[in-house]
Amino acid sequence: MNIIIVGDGKVGYTLAEYLSKDGHDVTIVDKNEQALAKARDTLDVMCVLGNGANVRSLLEAGVENSDIVIAATTNDELNMVCCLAAKQLGAKYTIARIRDPEYTEGLTMLQKKLDIDQVINPERATAQEISRLLRFPFAINIESFAHGRVEMVEFRADPSDPILNIPLSKLHGHYPRVQFTAVQRDGQAIIPDGSFEIHAGDRVYASGDREAVTDFFKNMGKNVNRVRSAILVGGGHISFYLAKIIAGMGIRLTIIEIKPDKCVRLADQLDGVTVICADGTDQEVLDSENLRQTGALICLTDRDEENLITGMYGVRQGVRKVVVKVNRLKANDLIENMGIDSVVSPKLTTANVILRSVRARSQSQSSVIEKVYGMLNGAVEAYEFTALEGADYLNIPLSRLHIKKGVLVSVLVRERKNIIPFGSDHIEAGDTVILTAKAGTVVNLEDAFARTETKR
Repeated sequence: MNIIIVGDGKVGYTLAEYLSKDGHDVTIVDKNEQALAKARDTLDVMCVLGNGANVRSLLEAGVENSDIVIAATTNDELNMVCCLAAKQLGAKYTIARIRDPEYTEGLTMLQKKLDIDQVINPERATAQEISRLLRFPFAINIESFAHGRVEMVEFRADPSDPILNIPLSKLHGHYPRVQFTAVQRDGQAIIPDGSFEIHAGDRVYASGDREAVTDFFKNMGKNVNRVRSAILVGGGHISFYLAKIIAGMGIRLTIIEIKPDKCVRLADQLDGVTVICADGTDQEVLDSENLRQTGALICLTDRDEENLITGMYGVRQGVRKVVVKVNRLKANDLIENMGIDSVVSPKLTTANVILRSVRARSQSQSSVIEKVYGMLNGAVEAYEFTALEGADYLNIPLSRLHIKKGVLVSVLVRERKNIIPFGSDHIEAGDTVILTAKAGTVVNLEDAFARTETKR
């Protein structure tokens, strides 16, 4: 597809990197010559110097022949005008990054009037991600698939866990409704097979329906009780959205914000939330708010360094769940060594959501891609496909299909029923198929199989 990305910041660059690797023709439009020079030198993309809302710049980028235009600058209004202009000039599909809560209430009408096909709100998506983490405090990441019927939960294997040093083929007998889909050990991402054994310290993804996953962690002795109180440091858009999302979850929420005007606005807009005007990165302030007794500390200031230092203090004080926001997309490995497992990045969340949308429009004749989810710092991806009639991998036992190395058929959903597949199971037309694979291995479902050959 021909894709135009307006904005060459961290989001735009990340999108261009992945989409060009997927084989798309990508053009970046930006006013910053230095940013474009980096993209030109390191990526297989075209670059146009100019304003993305300017008709001349869009025409130079080939907007009239574009399949998708993605407006990903930091300016909401510029993104909206860009999408409006692109659609008028012939773009088939437009995606706008819009962050301000003031636009949220009238977003449906706004999309319709401006003819924007999809709106991405990074802060709201990040708030949703954090709200899921509050359900399983021990989890590093949680993602849902198949309209919530399948959950993937990332956790760290502890020395006392009963699943250690047992081949997965035997573990499946104890936990038949759970699939172990990906593992990270010593910085290496692994798609496990039946002979693989989980070791203490591994980061592991367990997949299954909500009940099965909850029972699995209960049996392992993990505390599955959700968080009942949380302190949010920073009163920006994410804090606002998170407070709205968890309003009905029975969580006592305290927001600490240093700017008085933000405090007044949050106090007026949020019911049942305690808003404190103070420096939330000050350890004395946190101690005065009984940090040690709180269930979660969520660090959401605009400075990575402050979030990390505050998060590390929360870890030292024994807070059950610590979540930090970072803007540097490559910092996860470093942060992991600090004892902080749960890291969120609005920029990376935005890139992931847009990538899913673009890939969903790149449909093959035998499958439709519904979702793509980056795992283990992007080394592994989980894919949700719908299998279509006529595909030549249908109705063949998985044991007879040539499944590529580094690919795992994790879960099948058939008529609202989850199936943890074994060699005798097969894929039927209409099934939701969830795969995990090394990043870049799969674009369409048929890529996972040698479709014309089966094992004898």
